[in-house]
Amino acid sequence: MLKGVKTERIFYVPGEHDVFLDGGKEYLTRYGKGTVGERGWQSFDYKGTHFVGLVNVLKYKGEGMGALGQDQIEWLEKDLAPLATSTPVVVFAHVPLWAVYPQWGWVTEDAERALASLKRFGSVTVLNGHIHQVLHEGRRQRDVPHRDVDRLPAAGPGTAPAPGP
Repeated sequence: MLKGVKTERIFYVPGEHDVFLDGGKEYLTRYGKGTVGERGWQSFDYKGTHFVGLVNVLKYKGEGMGALGQDQIEWLEKDLAPLATSTPVVVFAHVPLWAVYPQWGWVTEDAERALASLKRFGSVTVLNGHIHQVLHEGRRQRDVPHRDVDRLPAAGPGTAPAPGP
């Protein structure tokens, strides 16, 4: 499907199913070319906007929380440091960086520090998948708007015994 997309670059971030069996080795072989982080995180600039792809699924276990890890958070802080506060920033991550529903693993346990490094920017949007919900009714974490990407219908937070279709 992506072969028909006319673009200069396709940007990938893994989900837990991409890394669950082998710790992300196959994912990185296929889609990790050009990533700057040893585990697939990356950033690039395009037409004045800074894009960041975070990997928060490598420590994910079942219904556990996502995690970025110390190395990735330090890399993010360094990556953002030289940017002007007026630079628009778009962040992609699979598991939400805000606490959607921690009981189901719909949160990244160490996201607060990453979000703190984004707070100084005037225009930041965080995009995530994982939860199969479109929740964009003004959700903000550390003054950063978050948008969730819908793919397949799933139970809403807390409306069923467990997440799923």
